[in-house]
Amino acid sequence: MGGSPECSCYTGPTSFASFGDIPGNLCSPTDDWPRPFRNLNHDAAWDHLAAASNLHSVKFDPTGRWRADALNFQPCAETPSQDRYAIQQIHIQGRVWTLSAVFDGHLGSHTVEHVAHHMPIIVREHLELITRKHGDRVVPPPLIADMFSMAIRAFDDAIANDVLELFPDGLSSLSRLSDLQIQEVLDDQLSGGQNYTKARLCLYGTTALVALVDPDHQNLWLANLGDCQGLMVSETDQKSWNVEVLTQFHNGENPLEVQRVMNEHPGLGDTPFKQPPEFTRRILYNLYPGQHDTSPWEEFLMRNHTPPYVSSTPEVTHYPLDPSPRAPRKYLILCSDGFTDICGTNQRAIVDQWARAAARSNSRELDEKSLALRLLWQALGNDPTSVSRVLTLNMDSPWLDDVSIVVQCL
Repeated sequence: MGGSPECSCYTGPTSFASFGDIPGNLCSPTDDWPRPFRNLNHDAAWDHLAAASNLHSVKFDPTGRWRADALNFQPCAETPSQDRYAIQQIHIQGRVWTLSAVFDGHLGSHTVEHVAHHMPIIVREHLELITRKHGDRVVPPPLIADMFSMAIRAFDDAIANDVLELFPDGLSSLSRLSDLQIQEVLDDQLSGGQNYTKARLCLYGTTALVALVDPDHQNLWLANLGDCQGLMVSETDQKSWNVEVLTQFHNGENPLEVQRVMNEHPGLGDTPFKQPPEFTRRILYNLYPGQHDTSPWEEFLMRNHTPPYVSSTPEVTHYPLDPSPRAPRKYLILCSDGFTDICGTNQRAIVDQWARAAARSNSRELDEKSLALRLLWQALGNDPTSVSRVLTLNMDSPWLDDVSIVVQCL
């Protein structure tokens, strides 16, 4: 859905939004405010929000007690979302694990699309290997955590290694090849484009927040790499709700992460930040259509003395679960930073109000209305006018960051 009030798909009176009316606003106060939007009624606002959110739901058991709802939302039609999500059941030796994830891509969608598709496959392969080694024995939770971390690191390593393997001696061979020879290897679009596709993945990047639940529903593992967020929302004995943050932001605003940068030498970025400068200058610069302005890259490459500057080692958290029928309700929320931007300092209150409303719903209402969409509605203001402002604002550039949410009932 686009952001123009002239669009025939939006019917309602024209109103005007001020800069402060848009939660998580990416715009500037100088961007010609107030701006017009269409003020939709409740049903129209809900339907349009649902249509713009790429909804998906999966039931993990016949009763629907264990399920996951997901969405990916970007109201500006001119800017496709670079967020992705994944919800899958993984079958290992006749038993069913569940995987859910959100990914926040940057610079382009090629790498995040690749990761969202292939990450569940890589995790399944590593799960199959470790469960086969243990036979009939239960794999201890710490070993699953190690496996989870190893799978993500191996997946990340493969992105660059798949390109280096195109050259017989890897990086060391590049100095013996001309730019034309390198281009002949990489730019194979006329013969299927397999090499080009591999190399293109190195230009972009993504965060990853991946949750894994065992077949007995007794353990949750959460692997985080980046600034997505995991929340555990638990019902207490007093029929209130506890909101627990399970992840730490992996960026320069987190003091613990700054210390990790100093200790481990990671950072935020893509393959050029993990490989020596020759990789970028000889491979990525020669990837069609080339880099017409290399000065931004060169500013970094001149300082690229001891890569990697980006860590692909995730923070893995283990959380015990209670599968008994009388266990208090729990919701796992996985979200990209677009959702935390919308919530701001009110996130706990927003999640608490959403959980209370969900608890009052009957099973039919839960089937008909996505928990993820309910959470987004709550964060946007919990009323049709507030939602309408975000949906129908008349603006050509994005006014919100991409928002991905997965809500998994535990």
